[in-house]
Amino acid sequence: MTRYVDEDLHGAEFRECDLTGARLIGVVMQDVVIDGLVTNLVVNGVDVTQYVEAELDRRHPVRALIRSEDPADLREAARQLHTGWAATIERIRQTPGIERRSVNDEWSAVQTLRHLVFVHDSWFRRCCLGSTQLFTPMGIGPSVEPYDGAHGLDLSSDPALDEIVSVRDAQAAELEAWLDKVTAAQLAARAPVPDDDVWPPYARGRSVRQCLRTVLNETFEHHGFCVRDLDLISAQDR
Repeated sequence: MTRYVDEDLHGAEFRECDLTGARLIGVVMQDVVIDGLVTNLVVNGVDVTQYVEAELDRRHPVRALIRSEDPADLREAARQLHTGWAATIERIRQTPGIERRSVNDEWSAVQTLRHLVFVHDSWFRRCCLGSTQLFTPMGIGPSVEPYDGAHGLDLSSDPALDEIVSVRDAQAAELEAWLDKVTAAQLAARAPVPDDDVWPPYARGRSVRQCLRTVLNETFEHHGFCVRDLDLISAQDR
């Protein structure tokens, strides 16, 4: 483990870092933001993980629906997520150009939506349906080789908001139609991930429900990121 002793890390930013097992002893932490996959977080001897999770569930009840094994709950989760995104897209339309603005090195709204196009193609069509079709060219996937720009992705693509929304609406309709018919037994079955070197490589062995949960979680989390950044941009413009 790397040790930092008597270091001034004031204003440091850790982005896409694995801090598993990190120990911060005798530190000063004021005005700190932690955003990511956090479990077993102990602050001054108190495990705050369950408190944080319970508070997030209180603020966003759809999280409990996403974790459910009941197809009806998952259908309702998908419906609520689509409704939430539709409202945010209408908000974006009220300020033309805001969809391409970003803050703090995060994705813009259009980049976020394009990533969700990719999430649907990879985690739903491939992992839940077993599709081997090429990904939608406008999608934004991982930036690492050999997946960067692979399997039909077009890195030069620059679609307009309306074009992206049209694709996302079609994907939402496809997902909801599938959820209307899927059974608990089908959700519990092993995901029919094609045996090839296409993203996501680590989905093999998971259940259909686990892969679906990734789709719903990504849709939820990225909506939160998008709204957060729209709020920041709007505050800057006042």
